[in-house]
Amino acid sequence: MEKLIVTENKKKFTRIIISSLLIIIGLIILFFGIGLSISLGAKHIGLDTVFNSMFSVNGDINSKIIRDIRLPRVISAALVGAFLAVSGAIMQGITRNPIADPSIMGITQGATFTIAIAFAMKANIGSSGLMVFAFVGASLSGILIFLLSSKSSKGVSPVKLALAGTALGTLLISLATGVAMYFNLSQQLSFWISGGLITAKWQGVKLLASVGAFGVIAAIIISPKITILSLGEEVAIGLGQKTNIIRFIGILIVILLSGSSVAVAGNIAFVGLIVPQIIRGLVGPDYRFIIPCSLVLGAVLLVYSDIAARMINQPYETPIGSLTALLGVPFFIYIVRKEAKSL
Repeated sequence: MEKLIVTENKKKFTRIIISSLLIIIGLIILFFGIGLSISLGAKHIGLDTVFNSMFSVNGDINSKIIRDIRLPRVISAALVGAFLAVSGAIMQGITRNPIADPSIMGITQGATFTIAIAFAMKANIGSSGLMVFAFVGASLSGILIFLLSSKSSKGVSPVKLALAGTALGTLLISLATGVAMYFNLSQQLSFWISGGLITAKWQGVKLLASVGAFGVIAAIIISPKITILSLGEEVAIGLGQKTNIIRFIGILIVILLSGSSVAVAGNIAFVGLIVPQIIRGLVGPDYRFIIPCSLVLGAVLLVYSDIAARMINQPYETPIGSLTALLGVPFFIYIVRKEAKSL
């Protein structure tokens, strides 16, 4: 018994070391990427000018580009990537589905659909209004996923849940496209369908930060319960956990984080699939480590994806959703094949 306790303590200590290193290294790479993102673009700005603009108020054109365009954009990229990665980690934990992700499960598509309705109504709303519509759409999709994941005491097959989520997402995107075509909004909505940060402003950063602070703190608080739930329904109930309440809180957090992300950056897929899976392979199944590490690595992934989106086909921008899909689809196929072999 003592040997078992010692072994578990060693494993926990190792996970703490690995997760701490991941966070530290990830933050270093992230800050470098932020500087690179501000410097690169249609107009190249030297890193010394970037640094000076951060700590002094100048009226020149470079300082205005940095403060009004590039800085809010890169901060939005970091926050959206972090929130989507945390959302994916939570969904994978509460559904016990290794391929769960807000985009695969239809949540981000639900937000995109309600944004299409907002445009069709021709309502004069800003970022905050779009976020409300995005929350409504994400909530409807999230409630459906919650009902599916709590339908029986044995849970739901990951494959069935993925198929249901994919079908729901396809339906909602098709409806959004139909609304856009009928009301001649195709060009206006294409940004939200493909995903991008070209319209990111300080108002969006403030909304992301305020909503995300609550969502991330709540995710960290319930992370031990998500770890227990990920072990299985019967194990969690045996340990006295109220599984449906944990799932409901988890879905609410996912709605907050993914809804705000869609309102600012559109429908960006696979970030919530790729990052948590990589982190789980490095730090193990404990969500006390998975969620903080996913927060940092998700930010890193989307900041560098945004840089690539701007640099691949200058002076035009490649949709970020296309780049994350290029990474995510092979990863998705690999995980599905891996799960199929284990059955």
